Amino acid sequence: MEGLSVLTAIVLVPVIGAAVVALIPRSREDVIKAVGLTAAVLVGVAAISLVFAFDANSSEYQFVSEASWIEEFGVSWLLGVDGISLFLVVLTGILFPIALIGTDPHRDVKAYTAWMLVLEAGCLGSFLALDLLLFFLFFELTLLPMYFIIGGWGYEKRVYASLKFFLFTLFGSAFMLVGMLALVFLSAKGSDPLTFDIRELAERGALAEDTARWVFLAFTMAFAVKVPLFPVHTWLPDAHTQAPTAGSVILAGVLLKLGTYGLVRFGLSLFPKAAVDLAPVLLTVAVIGIIYGAVCATMQKDLKRLVAYSSVAHLGFIVLGTFALTTQGLSGGVLQMVNHGLSTGALFLLVGMIYERRHTREIAELHGLQRSMPVMAVVFTVVMFSSIGLPGLNGFVGEFLILIGTFVTRRWWAVVGTAGVILAALYLLWAYQRVFHGTPEGDNAKLTDMTLRERAVMAPLLVLIVFLGIYPQPVLDRINPSVEKLVEHVEARGGYEQPAAAVNGAEGVREEHEKKKAEKEEAKKEETQRRLEEFKGAEDKAREKARSGE
Repeated sequence: MEGLSVLTAIVLVPVIGAAVVALIPRSREDVIKAVGLTAAVLVGVAAISLVFAFDANSSEYQFVSEASWIEEFGVSWLLGVDGISLFLVVLTGILFPIALIGTDPHRDVKAYTAWMLVLEAGCLGSFLALDLLLFFLFFELTLLPMYFIIGGWGYEKRVYASLKFFLFTLFGSAFMLVGMLALVFLSAKGSDPLTFDIRELAERGALAEDTARWVFLAFTMAFAVKVPLFPVHTWLPDAHTQAPTAGSVILAGVLLKLGTYGLVRFGLSLFPKAAVDLAPVLLTVAVIGIIYGAVCATMQKDLKRLVAYSSVAHLGFIVLGTFALTTQGLSGGVLQMVNHGLSTGALFLLVGMIYERRHTREIAELHGLQRSMPVMAVVFTVVMFSSIGLPGLNGFVGEFLILIGTFVTRRWWAVVGTAGVILAALYLLWAYQRVFHGTPEGDNAKLTDMTLRERAVMAPLLVLIVFLGIYPQPVLDRINPSVEKLVEHVEARGGYEQPAAAVNGAEGVREEHEKKKAEKEEAKKEETQRRLEEFKGAEDKAREKARSGE
């Protein structure tokens, strides 16, 4: 597998698919759907093939694809993948074909399919770009198709929701553009040429501390809006509620990960000292988001809006793990990006299936569905428990690593964050009880269960949810080397050292305990010696005084 062909193809195939769709007559909906699905599946197959060809023991970028673009300013077509981005690329490759085959736009299939493919290209390019300007262009590219998907195929308030999404994200991106240019031009000192290569920029670390903090905040503002973090999250519930089902699946499963990925890839690697200094602030914001999102989810009357607020809460966990600045916390955060994409994407698919049958998402109007839709009830239960973090399912592994990794460095943030797990069980179980339990009446009693196509769409998501819950080791084996290298970079450049417990687990705890015990014993010996010397000195003075008296 040649890096140039594989990574470039992964980005360009959706663009080519969108161009082909644009040439097909609007009346040939079957051909349009086939072309769109074929392009998405090809990308998915190529993304999955990367997992098997990926060297799990390497922390370096692999399959690097590079070609000079704007040589005068050091801009290049530079793509690469490491353990941090690998499974986000795979997640994107899996969710897009599922979203295309599992949902029906009902109208204007041509434009809908083309925008979905352009959106996929933007997401993949953002995860693969190692050139800062190239990343920015792909990052911005995702705005336009999602704006049109929400505004063109959404529900009653779709225009308001799409405009709010666009303005919020564009506002954040303006900060990133200024920060990006400041970083590139201020880093070019002496013999260092201009470059947008994030690998080179991370090694230079040429910014003064105060300047680095401001530039870090500029990048963080863009990613905080994209995650989104409290208090710049208000666009998300509206966007999710008004978006078509496929739009919600991709928004929750992939697009929001651009924010969390950006915090890891750029926040920690380019500004390690600023990240260490401002970590308490971001941890506090993350914990507020966890609790606030969970409380708001509990109060929702709309089932889709409930899932939207739960997404705010769960994304807070990822940020919590990121700025715990430990190997476990960061590995858990990267894994939880994938887990959240699977479980929340599946929840939005299920809510969309219920809406297609009942034409309402009001929880008060949905009850007793377990009797009329038993298979749906079983599938919803598994996905719900995954989102709650039940042991044996994927959500538990990520949240456990995050909380463990946070506890060893930021104990009280971890304790407060744990309340979010309890609240998640509260609002999801309560919603399930109101929607699926009881005796169905009226239209609720006439609903048909999941079709064969719907079961086939949900099957791969369920398999991955269970597999990652039981045996996440193959994924963690590929994530950990890159995470360890990043944490070492933060330690070396940020004046920071993570506890031994975060490095070596239980063995590290024992080492830490033995070290502290030895330090206490040494201090005790020094104190005893000091007192003996003081006593001896006092005794000598007394003798000298006695001699003087004689």
